[in-house]
Amino acid sequence: MKYFCYILISVFLFINLLPAQFVPEKFDSAAIAQIRDEGMNRSKVMEYLSYLTDVYGPRLSGSPGYMTAAKWAKDQLISIGLENAHLEAWGPWGRGWSLKNYSATVFGRQNFPLISYPKAWSPTLSEVVADLVLLDAKTDSAIETYRGKLKGKFVLLSDSREIKIPFEPYAERDADSSLLKLANSDGQRRGGRRFEMTPEMKQRQLISYRKMQLCFDEGAKAILTISQGDGGNVFVAAASYPQHPDSGWSSGAKVYDSKAPKLIPQVSVGAEHYNRLVRMIQKGEKPKLELEIEAEFNKADSGYNIIAEIQGTDLKDEIVMIGGHFDSWHGGTGAADNATGSSVAMEAMRIIKTLNLKPRRTIRIGLWDAEEHGFLGSRGYITKHFAEREGGSSNPDRKIVYKPEGEKFSVYFNDDNGAGKFRGIYLQGNEACRTIFRSWLKPFNDLGASTVTVASTGGTDHQAFDGYGLPGFQFIQDELDYGSRVHHATMDVYDRCPPEDLKQAAVIMAAFAYNAAMRDEKIPRKPPVEQRGNR
Repeated sequence: MKYFCYILISVFLFINLLPAQFVPEKFDSAAIAQIRDEGMNRSKVMEYLSYLTDVYGPRLSGSPGYMTAAKWAKDQLISIGLENAHLEAWGPWGRGWSLKNYSATVFGRQNFPLISYPKAWSPTLSEVVADLVLLDAKTDSAIETYRGKLKGKFVLLSDSREIKIPFEPYAERDADSSLLKLANSDGQRRGGRRFEMTPEMKQRQLISYRKMQLCFDEGAKAILTISQGDGGNVFVAAASYPQHPDSGWSSGAKVYDSKAPKLIPQVSVGAEHYNRLVRMIQKGEKPKLELEIEAEFNKADSGYNIIAEIQGTDLKDEIVMIGGHFDSWHGGTGAADNATGSSVAMEAMRIIKTLNLKPRRTIRIGLWDAEEHGFLGSRGYITKHFAEREGGSSNPDRKIVYKPEGEKFSVYFNDDNGAGKFRGIYLQGNEACRTIFRSWLKPFNDLGASTVTVASTGGTDHQAFDGYGLPGFQFIQDELDYGSRVHHATMDVYDRCPPEDLKQAAVIMAAFAYNAAMRDEKIPRKPPVEQRGNR
């Protein structure tokens, strides 16, 4: 008996000496079961997705199409029963752009329609037939040989690219081995250095800049570039101005500025068709191109986010947020990027409201504008409501000054990695959340979501929150064919989005939002990074 008591005392002492991260996270399992049942069996996520893509897609920032879609989303959130639903200006924009008509036909020994798509903010080009010129130059001296030869011509600016037969599948689920590797990550970069361009890479970039600058100087009629990908799919984003590689992405004129300089029409061409044109010209053929772009510009003084909420009870002044970006590129209908994330967040809010759950904290949805242009919508919202840099600076080295709302902010959960189901969550280096999120994922382990990694991921709006020291997280998602066929492509359409994946994602997002809203404490923040002083 004495020995047995000694064991009990030892176990008791051991349990009380355990670190805080080993204490199980409590949550309302009955409410989570309700959320799962509602979301998996009575989902509206695909209905939301179809409207945002088939009816209201694409949703290019600043365009009338974006505003029409945003008003529809706001009305849907009102119909769900959410409060304070509104379109909220986040800051200055400039001008919107809409494509009204486009055609491209190659004339030569055989005529054929060119698989291609105009880049956003390309100006109208009335139906024009002109020569195609291949600007085949890899040195400054070679570039100079084209001076005086590009005015009024359609210029092929890119090199051709080898197209290999794809023996590997275009789409994939995350393998257990890759998820295990993520789970075991220590979140540190390997090698201790950031990626650096080689001298050869810098030289190629410089030559590309000088080739484009020559097109502008000479008055080329339009610029054609090769699309990434293959199979007739066209990846397309915004047109651009010549920009020296040392100047930085954020510097220089933007095509959406209200007083943007004159822009040359620019077209992204399917790789196989682009390669054919290059080979034709190299063999001495002289193909011509008939090109027509009908574009419409509109004044857009401000950009707008879509905001709505379920008000909390005893902790209603504290905020839990979910969302994803609402804007898209124009080649497809902006389905996997990112009508899925918007639809999942809308469905998560619907689930919680339909079940009449009473969160302690206010749960707010944010559907962000202009993510594709540098997280402008989410950053604008954060600096308006939660935090800004000392002196209103955009310098990340300046001290963060939190506003009253920012002090009461708990967490933001984001969806913007395609249409794949959730497999877990990135901690963004916030180790204090590991046990919390692992516990919250446990009811969904059978749906494939179990991985928690301290690793960080980027490229979307949770980074805007994280950059201001606010807890912001992106879920780990199955890749599917997001990178290979869909992302910023003409095939980013409804059909690339599996219903069961989106149902699962909406259920997990709803559960995470509800659990965060019901905790006694807000989600823990990372220790503040030591500021480097005023620079």
